[in-house]
Amino acid sequence: MLSKFFIGRTLLLLTLLGSLLLPSRTTAEDGLKRWLYVAEPGIRNYIEYGGHGVIVFDIDNDYAFVKRIPFQGLAVDGTPDNVKGICGNAATGKLYISTIAHLICLDLITDQVLWERQYPNGCDRMSMSPDGKVIYQPSFEKENWYVLDAASGDVLQELRPDSHAHNTVYAVDGSHVFLAGLGSPLLSITDTTTHQITATCGPFSNSIRPFTVNGVGSRCFVNVNELLGFEIGDLKSGKKLHRVEVNGFAAGPVKRHGCPSHGIAMTPDEKEIWISDGHNEHLHIFDVSSMPPKQVASIQLREQPGWITFSIDGQTCWPSTGEVIDTASRQITHRLTDETGRMVMSEKILEVQFRGTRIEAVGDQFGRGAILN
Repeated sequence: MLSKFFIGRTLLLLTLLGSLLLPSRTTAEDGLKRWLYVAEPGIRNYIEYGGHGVIVFDIDNDYAFVKRIPFQGLAVDGTPDNVKGICGNAATGKLYISTIAHLICLDLITDQVLWERQYPNGCDRMSMSPDGKVIYQPSFEKENWYVLDAASGDVLQELRPDSHAHNTVYAVDGSHVFLAGLGSPLLSITDTTTHQITATCGPFSNSIRPFTVNGVGSRCFVNVNELLGFEIGDLKSGKKLHRVEVNGFAAGPVKRHGCPSHGIAMTPDEKEIWISDGHNEHLHIFDVSSMPPKQVASIQLREQPGWITFSIDGQTCWPSTGEVIDTASRQITHRLTDETGRMVMSEKILEVQFRGTRIEAVGDQFGRGAILN
């Protein structure tokens, strides 16, 4: 008969041996910290949806409030200006927030504001190169985009498509930047080796509003004025390919943005396009893994959406209305509230991943495709 002491020691040794052979969750998973950065006021200049500053939530702790990072970005009367965009980079450790008048640079480790710059024609929703060195900063609905040194905010160059500059998307590989203005049905395409506009895509049926692109930069998916739905363009040939309308829902008046669908995002696996429906307070989901796209689901929200962002892994959708949606089940799992219990809404949302004091990854405010071949 084996003694209880011997059996106990044997089980302990087997347990220790198993812990050496099996992957460790402590190093592989538990060391990763995922936080959601929400810039406010992110719905016009309405401070009732989260106040002023960057609100940080712990994604893996039921979106618990972590902290509020203050910044200025104030109008002449001292009130917060509308936040227009948010972007960041893991290599440089910087977070950038634009308002209608300012571009603000923060350090992601210390939360300190490093600088705040203003530009003659204001600012709108910018986009950053993959290496974090260059920002394409649209003016506030004027004729030009500023090409900026991200470290200093200095202007390197200006582009003037004269389209009422608005939304900007960097290609995932950094080779091109796509520029959309409120006054044009054409999407301008720049070559980032020269920072010159080399092509256009369109014309689409109306002025382009939010848009996104696939990972290889061959397709764009655009919201346009007066359409509850989206259109698809071939970025290589420059031609419009498809017009896709939402079925089963009627367009109607909206509180903001003046168009039925303001908000569009592609899942990282490039199988689905999610779009906003302001009047009906819904998101609509389309299967785009084959053409023509097929409408497959709709999700009721608590307010009128105006933007859509996905998590880095594609498992979570964050609409601007402050819900948290599981993309597989399409179920709402959380609703964001700040440290006072106030409903949080914003069109400027970004995921940041940390491992210890190192920044592991930074997401993107645009829902871009992530397949690179």
